[in-house]
Amino acid sequence: MQRYFLEKNLQGPNLILPKDIFHHAITVMRMRVGAKFEVVTPDEFVNIMEVTEIKGKVAKAKLVSKSRQTVEMPKQAVIVCGLSKGDKAEWIVQKGTEMGAAKFIFFQGDYSVAKWDQKKQKRKLERLYKIAQGAAEQSHRTQVPDVEFIAKVADLELPATALGLVAYEEEAKQGEKTMLMQTFENLRNKDALWAVFGPEGGLAPKEVETLLDKGFAKAGLGPRIMRAETAPLYFLASMSFYLELAHDLG
Repeated sequence: MQRYFLEKNLQGPNLILPKDIFHHAITVMRMRVGAKFEVVTPDEFVNIMEVTEIKGKVAKAKLVSKSRQTVEMPKQAVIVCGLSKGDKAEWIVQKGTEMGAAKFIFFQGDYSVAKWDQKKQKRKLERLYKIAQGAAEQSHRTQVPDVEFIAKVADLELPATALGLVAYEEEAKQGEKTMLMQTFENLRNKDALWAVFGPEGGLAPKEVETLLDKGFAKAGLGPRIMRAETAPLYFLASMSFYLELAHDLG
């Protein structure tokens, strides 16, 4: 069943479809009276709606049922990435959303080739949020991840309720294999895990030192060196397996 997100909670059992939902549901999907779809509201209820009326550019639907679904990771995964070239940020947001990320933060790394000036930031963030929303609908999540930008990694502040990791290729080269699992185990009394990944050129040693001073820990992600857009997905898959399949830290 097609899923959409609403910006506001339902005010009663009836809904006039917002313009974007009307376009996709009625124009693209060709839904007709009697068709059902889901809308997720900010209170994270999944509401099954039925189309009751279509007149011109206006469509109405009624509430059939509502429920809560447990589809989000029991601990939040915050993905922090240095800017990379091309469409890598879009790939990370789309696939990372499907894999359960709660938030994406992009930063201008010392080794970043890509640059986001003030004008480009707004446009990029709007596009990335739309990508996150589409991926959240497709993967039937109940939350759309936030997407943010900071000027440099030094601007990052790790909350007291979170643990932090730095995926550092030098650790992988030296055979470090325990920190990732150890951090997952230590999540029991925390709300979130923030993981930092460098751009194509990696993180500068000074950036790593800055993150260590802020409470992050260095970790390897296995014996192989991954691309900038692959490492966050490896991390999310590992976290999902540990928290949702192998253990219960909810």
